[in-house]
Amino acid sequence: MKIIITAVLFAISVAFAGNAKAQSKADRIIGYYLTYDDDTHAEKSQVQIYKDANGKYYGKIVWLKEPLKNGKPKVDDKNPEAKLQNRAIIGLEMLKGFKYNASDDEWSEGTIYNPSSGKTYNCYMKFESGTKLKIRGYIGASWMGLGKTAEWTKEPALRK
Repeated sequence: MKIIITAVLFAISVAFAGNAKAQSKADRIIGYYLTYDDDTHAEKSQVQIYKDANGKYYGKIVWLKEPLKNGKPKVDDKNPEAKLQNRAIIGLEMLKGFKYNASDDEWSEGTIYNPSSGKTYNCYMKFESGTKLKIRGYIGASWMGLGKTAEWTKEPALRK
């Protein structure tokens, strides 16, 4: 009986250890990322990726290289919903609902909103290296080739 209890406790501890390892691998996306302008490749913004209470990953814009337009804070003026066109870009949630897929080592099933165009796309994210995150926004299925890929750089802290 003692052997059975020991074996059960060992199996439970192995299961929890495996789950904790997968969880820590999933959470490595949490942090701050520098984004770049598509045309000039100059620094554009910083996005904070975080995990919500529902276990999914989200991202919001927390810093802009050029936060003002005509002397006022930039707003989401390209949004197709008129009632959202006055919301501030800083604080705007642009990544929504990502789940970690351990078999592909990527975050998928989420969407990315582009405030420059006012459009929302399906999206997945995957590390290319320890600090380079590949972001792929697309229409339809990712394999169809109807999308755009960007690379963000992980940073140690919030920019001021």
